[in-house]
Amino acid sequence: MTLSKDQIGALVFLCLSLTYGYYAGQITMLPGDEFEPFHARTLPTALAGLGILFSFLLLVTGTLAADRKECRVVLSGYDFVLVAKLLLLIVVFALALQWIGFLLATMLFLIGGYWLLGERRPRTLLVASVPFAVGIWFILAQLLDIYLAPGQLFVLMFGG
Repeated sequence: MTLSKDQIGALVFLCLSLTYGYYAGQITMLPGDEFEPFHARTLPTALAGLGILFSFLLLVTGTLAADRKECRVVLSGYDFVLVAKLLLLIVVFALALQWIGFLLATMLFLIGGYWLLGERRPRTLLVASVPFAVGIWFILAQLLDIYLAPGQLFVLMFGG
């Protein structure tokens, strides 16, 4: 049996979603959180479930490559260097969270991502990044009362 590139992608995404779901179940919770409607495992578990569902649907509904005239997977039109740069940016974001905090790290991550994708106008970079980062911070920290560490740099400068 030969798989189409859609089915290969679905299998990869299914494996990633299953792995993400396993690790979402390993998230430690505070005592009493298991009785709350929304806690640290809620969103990761929901995302893993949706990823598993959609990748399974794509796997089942995708046509087999044998049914198509073209059975080769063509990778010539993809920019793997850009993908590698974006993955590196994600790693830098994860490392920066501890030092500069969620809000500033998210702003810089979004600015860097937009810049890598080709946007060069400073005004557009700021307008597309800052309100989104502040909005996500407001929802998480103020509305959902999720503690987001301010970052080691902030603690060192202003004393925690």
